[in-house]
This record gives sequence, C-alpha cells and structure tokens, in this order.
Amino acid sequence: MKFATLSDGGAQNQLLIVSRDLRHAAGASPIACTLLDALERWDEVAPSLQARYDALNAGRVPEARPFEPSACAAPLPRSPQWCDASAFLNHGRLMEQAFNTPPIPEFDTVPVMYQGASDDFLGPASDVPMPDEADGIDFEGEFGVIVGHVPMGISASEAVQRIRLIVQLNDWSLRAFGPREMKTGFGFLQAKPSTSFAAVAVTPDELGEHWRDGRVHLSLHVEWNDRWFGHPHGREMNFGFGELIAHAARTRRLSAGTIVGSGTVSNVSRDAGSACIAERRVIEMIDEGSARTSFMRFGDRVRMTARDDVGHAPFGTIDQRVVLAPRAGAEEPQS
Repeated sequence: MKFATLSDGGAQNQLLIVSRDLRHAAGASPIACTLLDALERWDEVAPSLQARYDALNAGRVPEARPFEPSACAAPLPRSPQWCDASAFLNHGRLMEQAFNTPPIPEFDTVPVMYQGASDDFLGPASDVPMPDEADGIDFEGEFGVIVGHVPMGISASEAVQRIRLIVQLNDWSLRAFGPREMKTGFGFLQAKPSTSFAAVAVTPDELGEHWRDGRVHLSLHVEWNDRWFGHPHGREMNFGFGELIAHAARTRRLSAGTIVGSGTVSNVSRDAGSACIAERRVIEMIDEGSARTSFMRFGDRVRMTARDDVGHAPFGTIDQRVVLAPRAGAEEPQS
C-alpha cells in the first residue's frame, strides 16, 4: 500500500491512499482519518485499507482524484518519536575527519543514533526556513521506516516484522553547530532543524526485490540547484533497519508511529557522489587538500528522488527551497 497526508494547514491532515503509479489518490476515511490513527490500529484497519488500495489501482473508486504531491504534508506531520542513526559507516568515518573528532567506540558493532525533533516535519514541496546562512545549511538524503508498537528488548529479526512503512527523507543539518554539540556529550539540538519527507510512505511489499535484509535497495538521486550531486545506493547500509529498531528499543518501548532513519546514504565509491554537502567537502579535503564546495544559501533548491533501475520512484520527490526564516514574533505558516 501507499499513503500520503493531504495538508489542510492545521492539525487534522487527511490520510490519502495513493495508487501504485502515484497518479491517483482517495481519502482513507472512515477506515482511518490520519496515518497515525491507522498505525495505532494497524491490525484492525490494514485489511480494509488494502481492499481500498486494490480498488483504487483497479479504477473502482469513483471519488479518486489526481494525486498532487505538492499539496501534501509529510506522511506523518508529527510523530511520537524520531530516532536517526548513522548506519552507513563510510559517511560516519568521513564525518569524523570533517569534525576532527576521535573515533566513536564500537562504531562497527553498535549503531550510532540520536533522538531528533518530531513535532514539525516538513512536506516534500515546503519552503525550508533557516535563520542564517552562516549556520552551514546542509541537506542529508536518507531512508527511514515507520514502526508499529515495538516492545522493549526486541531482537533485530523480530524488529523487522514491526516495520509498517518505508519513507524517504531529508534530515536537514546546520553544520556550524555540529562540532560543539557533539563535544558536549548530549547530542544534537540546534544542529538539527525540522526534517523533510517525500510525500508517499509505502509498505515494504511495494518495494518488492528492492526491500531485503532490512535495507532499501534503491539509488537516491540528489540534485542541488538543478545540478547532479550524487546517486548513492541503499545497499551499502552497514546496519539494517531491524538492527536499528532493536537498538532504539533496547531500554524502551517504541510507540506506533515512531520513525527510525538510516542516516545519510553513502557509498565507498567516489563515482556515486554524495547525499550531503559535508561529505563532499571532506572528500575534497582528502583528495584535493581543501574544501571547495560551500554550504547552501537562501534561494537554493535541492531535489531528492529514490529510483530503481528503470526509473520508478516509489516515494515521489522532495523538491525544496531554502528561505530566510521569519523573524521572532512574526506569523509563521503551519506545516
């Protein structure tokens, strides 16, 4: 199944069922009003959602309308919890060099993860407000999963079975804050503004052969200001999503709707390019002696699309522009 959330500018965004080819959509009510509602009652509502999805694909839903990703919020505009990992070790090792930090203990055997803000996710076409270009504005292309209820102490093999949906996301970063916040030992706060998501969340079966071993086997194509930036592949993820979920649930239960991210998609081969600017900069430092690529400026655009070998894009595209955030006290748009 494929789902999206139609933004209405408020808290009660409407859940949509989206056709397999992303051409049409129909409301999911009265089965479930929101995606979080569906996730919390998954075993109860999944059969009815599947039946409506099948009918939509067969052209048997009269009220179906053309699907407009630009009118969508994030699939989950707000989530009970957002846990982001660094499961592509090539990226992590490069970042250690970028921030001049000592090697992380047990980096190869214990996933690295932080808990980010989950109350203000951005949709695929939303402008991205940032306070200052001097903060080092950077994009980070990732994959993620949304889980059902996960008990504490679950095994990695059992955790994979708790994955309900797969998503594509852009975990924005402000690089100027990263080194200081990492050295505190408390993790990221100011370095991590609101995260953006592609419009469509998909059940694992929709990816077919491109979902295996708890990994998304798709290339993530990234363009910055209409120029190619990278197309790293998800197969090089060192920890699968089952391991990441089990790590997050080692000492706590995970509520239905918790999102777990892969961290920046990164490949060893330089030919794959990068999914974030910081990685390109450190590669330039290693290969050429200094970083030449600057971070983003207001008005810059970034596009991210996960594609298979024949060009199918199951999540749609994130296409966003960085803008100056409104001054404190000014009215801000609702996400």
